[in-house]
This record gives sequence, structure tokens and C-alpha cells, in this order.
Amino acid sequence: MRYHPENVISPLQTPRLLLRPLELADAPQTQLLFPHWEIVRYLAKTVPWPYPPDGAYTYYRDAALPAMDRGDQWHWTLRLKTEPERLIGSVSLLKGENINRGFWLGLPWHRQGLMTEACEAVTDYWFNTLKFPVLRAPKAAANVASRRISEKSGMRLVAREEHDYVSGTFTHRNLGNHRRRMERPAHPETLNGWHSDS
Repeated sequence: MRYHPENVISPLQTPRLLLRPLELADAPQTQLLFPHWEIVRYLAKTVPWPYPPDGAYTYYRDAALPAMDRGDQWHWTLRLKTEPERLIGSVSLLKGENINRGFWLGLPWHRQGLMTEACEAVTDYWFNTLKFPVLRAPKAAANVASRRISEKSGMRLVAREEHDYVSGTFTHRNLGNHRRRMERPAHPETLNGWHSDS
């Protein structure tokens, strides 16, 4: 089956990043960057570990791309504007009651504020394009860096519970945001398409 993500998801951009709709052809680059303990340890236990050699391809083909075609999920790859053919990470939006946003970033690009930019763009898309009223992004309490990214976008703690992650069971902090907190896009570039009108 051939999937057509461009039919159901818009490309986005931030000051430094291009967010391109996920394609099956992205799997080889993902397979090189994703399976590192520092990246996966605080992801849900549904992520297989050790990560299989065809893990990215299988996940994209069997789960992510069909969900995009159904309109249940929205997945983007992240690329620097200065190096647009190189995938550096991914950010996703998902319909559901418990988790609506997830992301990962390759290790060489950590601690540069890049994922904060990407999350601002897709959060704006969630509220202002998809028109959902609430966004939830649960985090392991020990995952301080990821939690800070969510808090920067205005998310607040709404619940605590135990949850199973790749690296074990941790206190699970459920963070949420409401459309009324999002008065405007964080960047004028975070519009539907490659270019903004400003």
C-alpha cells in the first residue's frame, strides 16, 4: 500500500527547522539515530528494546503511516534549514484521551532549544488548525529535560500515576494545556506550509 502523508498533514517550519510529513523513506535515517538508550529510556514500554534492525521501517509502515492516512496521528521529521536533507528527529501529534504529543531528537542536537521550537509549532497546529481543545503530554518524572520543554509551552501538571517505560516503572506526570492559554503562535513561521505571510 502506498501512503500519501501530504494529503493529510501540512509541512511546518520554525526559525531554524523544517518539519516535513513523515515518509517511509525516512526509516533508514531514523534507524541510525533513534536506537540509543539516552533517547528511548523514558519512552513508553511499547517501544521494543533492544531495538530491532528493521524497527523504524516496520513502525512507519505498519503503525505511523496508516494512522496518518486515517487522520488519527500527525508525524513530522525534523531537519535543520541549513541541512534540509538530514533528518535529526521527529515530533508527533496523536488523537486520544491520555497522550497527544511525543518527540525524540538525535543526540548531537540536544540542548540547543530545537525541540522547544518544534513543539511550539505542532502545539499551535494542534489548537489552531486541528481545533482540539486540550493537549496532553505525559512524562516520566525523572525525564526533567522533556518535562521542561512541555512547561515552556504552558503545560501544567494535571495528574500523577505510575507508568511503564523502556527503562522501568516511574512516577508518571501528566501535563496538559488548554486552547485558551494559546493566544497566538510562538513564531510567525509556524503556519501551514513552508512560508509565512509575514
